Amino acid sequence: MPPRQRKLYLEDIPLDEALAKLWQALATTNFGPLPGEEVPLEQALGRVTAEPVWARQSVPHYNAAAMDGIATHSAATRGASETSPLTLHLGQQAFWVDTGDPLPDDCDAVIMAEDVQELAPPEAGEVAIRAAAAPWQHVRPVGEDVVAGELVLPENQLLGPADLGAIAAAGQASVLVRRRPRVAVLPTGDELVPVGQPLGPSDIVEFNSLVLASLVRQWGAEATRWTILPDKLDRLRAGVAAALAENDVVLVNAGSSAGSEDYTSTVIGEMGQLLVHGIAIRPGHPAALGVAQGKPIVGIPGYPVSAALACELLVKPLVYRLQGLVPPERPRLRANLTRKVLSPLGLDEFMRVKVGTVGGKTVATPLARGAGVIMSLVRADGIVRLPRFSEGIHAGGEAEVELLRRPEEVARTIVAIGSHDMTLDLLASQLRRRHPELSLSSAHVGSLGGLTALRRGEAHLAGSHLLDPETGEYNVADVRRALPGREVMLVNLVHREQGWLVPPGNPKGIASVADLAREDVAFVNRQREAGTRVLLDYHLRQAGIDPRRVRGYEQVEYTHLAVAAAVAGGRADVGLAVLAAARALGLDFVPLASERYDLVIPREHFDTPPLQALLATIRSEEFKQAAAALGGYDVSHTGEIVAEIHADLSDGS
Repeated sequence: MPPRQRKLYLEDIPLDEALAKLWQALATTNFGPLPGEEVPLEQALGRVTAEPVWARQSVPHYNAAAMDGIATHSAATRGASETSPLTLHLGQQAFWVDTGDPLPDDCDAVIMAEDVQELAPPEAGEVAIRAAAAPWQHVRPVGEDVVAGELVLPENQLLGPADLGAIAAAGQASVLVRRRPRVAVLPTGDELVPVGQPLGPSDIVEFNSLVLASLVRQWGAEATRWTILPDKLDRLRAGVAAALAENDVVLVNAGSSAGSEDYTSTVIGEMGQLLVHGIAIRPGHPAALGVAQGKPIVGIPGYPVSAALACELLVKPLVYRLQGLVPPERPRLRANLTRKVLSPLGLDEFMRVKVGTVGGKTVATPLARGAGVIMSLVRADGIVRLPRFSEGIHAGGEAEVELLRRPEEVARTIVAIGSHDMTLDLLASQLRRRHPELSLSSAHVGSLGGLTALRRGEAHLAGSHLLDPETGEYNVADVRRALPGREVMLVNLVHREQGWLVPPGNPKGIASVADLAREDVAFVNRQREAGTRVLLDYHLRQAGIDPRRVRGYEQVEYTHLAVAAAVAGGRADVGLAVLAAARALGLDFVPLASERYDLVIPREHFDTPPLQALLATIRSEEFKQAAAALGGYDVSHTGEIVAEIHADLSDGS
């Protein structure tokens, strides 16, 4: 079999330059705002006008009463005053009208009913007024709102509810709007299987096309998800050709990198002009851009975060251009980063962050930066762009955040930074159900990292389970050291079981910490400053084991579930985590220790309404029962204040 040839990037150019190449190539085609189609107003919400809308009739098209009362001619009311009431004859000088009624002939004013006195006897048909009426008083004259022939809406107007009302009032039951752009999403890859199909050892659920099609629809286009195409050049070529025949834009997901079975750039070049292959962005580096048959083809990388970002940066402008619109800008704000981040050499990085407001300061916590971490998209509140060739941003440094949530939502976010526990996700869900206006945002940096965040004013609370080996007490000593002179409340969240996570059946017979020193055992650790790592180091010292003898001591994960996944996936034979994580992934569990997991809350945040709402949720029976059901959690002290640390460094229960 001949060796497979690898295709290298043609270029690695800045994002702005890549887009400029695409627009320049499309400028010679008819790519632009799409033609119009007539649709009923009931179907026009969110569509874009394809021509100006002119009023076919005035609004109102008659002189209308703007109040309940009597219509009259203003000249007939001259001289009326409080001291000299004026009598008017109904049916001759005055006429009763309701709001919206047309004015009788020769009337140019309306006097409100409360300013009119009916004279006895009623059959006399006379009324008295105590003030003269000004011409056109309380009258909506013809064309007050819209005059026939007037411009109601311009071309390229995104139609909202009020716009539809204005068109209807101006005499139209339908409107000419631009045809929705049609976008084809072609997923490729031999390893992909549809959602819901049983997975083999090397199979991957194909969900990128769902994300990409949903983004495109969110921007006003129609999206068609194609069936999965295998990594075969002829099949991809045929798929792209068919998609070009029926769509305005074609997205090919995966196959845009430099592997031996990555054919996207080849197909683009064969069918048209390959403009760009490799853009100086991360994630999304291998993206490709081309034009064929006057239509753009975009090669979208296969990793989910790369795919979503590349679609946002490269496809969104195309979809809006076809509708005659400019992509709307998201709100932006300045925030202080909670930890140092480095800029990748030569690449613009788009980093996902969690955002919240703590003590009047807006803070942003970087999320996992891997291109394949789909949950970083789910959890992200915003994006920070790290310019290429910059040095990055130091902890506490300021950055501009492009928000993915509304600013008012960010202001109502409780920021938790510290140790990971599965009950925090449960707590976030139950808090949102009980208080839809609030949210709990968790970032997992370890117990000591959480205390550091509290010291710098970057969080409302921190999860912690730090054992003092001298006293056997949890958290108090470390909180004293980390937050000197601060009043702090320690609230128990749970007591939990920590132990060794091993594959089903415990094939290597892991029984104690001593087994970690065996040459045939691969371990997965937690990151520095994690309480679980502190617990591990304590037991290694007790057993007289040098950490350097533990194979995998430097292989770290940031959550209990990530440790469980490493063991379940065969990357490690054993890891230290909570029982609930073992149960979640079907692993066996060898108990090591029971520990207290607390929430560390500075006093200045403890008494605020959001934190009191959080505490009420923690103390609810619903939360306690759900936490206990996870397995390995003791909730008998959940919600209790287990210690108060005062500014004078004394503490009490």
